[in-house]
Amino acid sequence: MPTAVIADDEPLLIAAFTERIRTLWPDLEIVGIAKNGIEALAQISQLQPDFAFLDIRMPGLTGLQVAENIRDTRVIFVTAFDEYAVAAFETCAVDYLLKPVSDVRLAQCMARLQRDIRLPDLKGNLARLSRELAAPPLAYLQWLTVSLADTTRLIAIDEVRYFQATEKYTEVVTANGRFLIRTSLKELLPQLNPQRFSQIHRSYIVCLPAIAKIEKDILGRHTIYLKDSDTTLPLSRSHAAQFKQM
Repeated sequence: MPTAVIADDEPLLIAAFTERIRTLWPDLEIVGIAKNGIEALAQISQLQPDFAFLDIRMPGLTGLQVAENIRDTRVIFVTAFDEYAVAAFETCAVDYLLKPVSDVRLAQCMARLQRDIRLPDLKGNLARLSRELAAPPLAYLQWLTVSLADTTRLIAIDEVRYFQATEKYTEVVTANGRFLIRTSLKELLPQLNPQRFSQIHRSYIVCLPAIAKIEKDILGRHTIYLKDSDTTLPLSRSHAAQFKQM
């Protein structure tokens, strides 16, 4: 059974957050709850949980300091402050949740963690482990640092519905808004998992699971319709072949 430690210095928030996690993932055993960074580090060192949900601003030690001193426990930061996002991922955090955490965002995080924990245990298969160690890792993007007015935010790649090229920037479009990055589509595409993202037009890259349907008009032009949205995207002839079996 997967295990987790939760650390936050606000008792009411930690109680509510713990209950929400148990609802979304009943099999996740909460083995420790800490009210400051020192307790969190002690519990993680002793219990060796699979996951640690850490607030960043805590008495004693910050969540970042805790993360820097643990091994083999995957860290998820839960904080009201977005300015620590880059530092958080430099500690190899697997996710960064901004308070107040929406039900949709928390469910996305839980789904990702469940996928991670279900990966096969390679310790019993030395041959397969050797092959994987010899192969270069696929380092697809997991998150993006985006701009909105004077604010910098972190967006999980799983939240992106599509990318749209503009004159000077690339727009990152999620269910909750549109954000800007300076990376061009040409630079961006090789960094995206091809099982989830595909270029459909010189100005668009779409998240494949976000596609509801594709229609073709009498002139042979293709249009992509997105799920749970009125948004449509053009599918150019040069990219239409990849969707023939859809």
